[in-house]
Amino acid sequence: MATSLEALLFSTGVVALAEMGDKTQLLSFVLAAKLKRRGPIMLGILVATLANHFLAGSVGVWLARLVSAETLRWIIALSFFAFALWALKPDSLEGDRALPGTGVFLATLVAFFLVEMGDKTQLATIALAARYDALVAVVLGTTLGMMIANVPAVWIGESLTRRVNMTAMRWVAAALFVVLGVLALHVPA
Repeated sequence: MATSLEALLFSTGVVALAEMGDKTQLLSFVLAAKLKRRGPIMLGILVATLANHFLAGSVGVWLARLVSAETLRWIIALSFFAFALWALKPDSLEGDRALPGTGVFLATLVAFFLVEMGDKTQLATIALAARYDALVAVVLGTTLGMMIANVPAVWIGESLTRRVNMTAMRWVAAALFVVLGVLALHVPA
């Protein structure tokens, strides 16, 4: 059985890499540029991610109890292989994301929670929670991974994208998802 520390570290690494160039990271850039209040933006990202990933992790735990271990192993592995392909596709934000006149924290919370719905990191949280019997460790790890990727986006904005090779980061994330898929097939939970 995997340890909580292993679940935390894997979850953190997977999501931190998968977030590079993701639409939620792009949203972080947009929010920082438009709202110019780093503290409330980062707090909004944190709270939205905790809520979203706790919901996703709970679905993963439920799924793990619903299907047989062998079926779950294949679902998780195939999910990670799909995430690998998805990680190679650059994200973009469509249209002008005008935010309502609410507070910076609330605007960030709502925007981040909604943009994360159905995103690869939310789905990865479901798969990781199903794989590991450590819901809290997975949610903390995926949330930490989101913060690792998005806090620098808030702090240094678009200058970061000129310094980090996003294509290389997407390939590293894809490779990590493939490794996790292979491990899901060959290493018992």
